[in-house]
Amino acid sequence: MAALPGFVATRRRSTWRALRNASATRPIASSRFRVWLRSSWATARSVAPAFRRTRCFWRSVSAAEASTSKTASTRVSDFCACCPPGPLERENLSSISESGMETERVTRIDSRSMAAILLDVDGVFHVSGRPIDGVGDAVRQLREEGHRLRFVTNNTTSSRADLAEDLRALGVELDDEELETTPRAAARTLAGKRVLALTMAAIRPEFEGVELVGEEVDAVLLGGADETDEPNRVFSYMNMARAFAELEAGAELYCLHKNRWWQTSRGPLLDSGAFIAGLEYAAEVEATVLGKPSPAFFGAALDALDADPERTWMVGDDLEADVAGAKACGLRTILVRTGKFREQALEDSLVKPDAVVDSLGDVPGFLARAS
Repeated sequence: MAALPGFVATRRRSTWRALRNASATRPIASSRFRVWLRSSWATARSVAPAFRRTRCFWRSVSAAEASTSKTASTRVSDFCACCPPGPLERENLSSISESGMETERVTRIDSRSMAAILLDVDGVFHVSGRPIDGVGDAVRQLREEGHRLRFVTNNTTSSRADLAEDLRALGVELDDEELETTPRAAARTLAGKRVLALTMAAIRPEFEGVELVGEEVDAVLLGGADETDEPNRVFSYMNMARAFAELEAGAELYCLHKNRWWQTSRGPLLDSGAFIAGLEYAAEVEATVLGKPSPAFFGAALDALDADPERTWMVGDDLEADVAGAKACGLRTILVRTGKFREQALEDSLVKPDAVVDSLGDVPGFLARAS
């Protein structure tokens, strides 16, 4: 009993040292926790579907839930899960915390069900204005599942506002700013230049910052054809000869796209690619393509979505402009059996899509199964 006071004093000193050590390490632990949270948020932000909402779950997640849930977060711990990115493949890793009291489960995202989707318009949503079944519901479902969408089109006959209104008339919900168009790409590239523009009149107001002139130009720009009689005037012999003279004088040749033909309700129609090829041949120059399959065009769409190519799908009906162009930029591709699709062309093509579906209406289901 005589040793008891000494024992109590020893216990008090030990307790004091423990408290002092805990106080000294708290800032370190707190700092590490903040770094962990920032890392988790950054990981989730880079891959998560960001559709006008952020979901946070402040609850315990069991090991069984982490391995089976279709809405697992990028980081799952026994106390916090931030910003679940949707249906994704999961790789779970375990580690013991510094205290030895807690196991942290880390989920790495590596999924075929990508968060960003680029959607072609002509031949995917409609043919000559006639809607393809299920397009409105498909877009609505993709949005509800959290995918970020961008509508990418080589249409060179209507303004962006008119194109957006046409899509809304088909039952598709979208904002004008979600459309990536070739006239806007031309405006970015040719800003400040003197340009001879052989395009449909409806899109010329889109060339903001470009000086449209008829002679002594820096560049010649060709657009696409439409189903009216306007191409007869735009691609007349007189205009093509004028363009050839400017190219011979040193102007550069640009085109909004180089499509050979496109699908209409009357069948395939000749597009502006034939006229561009003729100018290339005559002037011995090579045209710069501003729309699909240009890497710059796909890059602008990816930048608008803040998306990585390998985590993005391109959905289209054109093996050259949509599939080959997107794959060259590192995107995954889905070819639809509508619009320009031809079974024989797919069999003969050296470039193969990652998937082929009947129509846009099948895309949400495909992505759900691929996750």
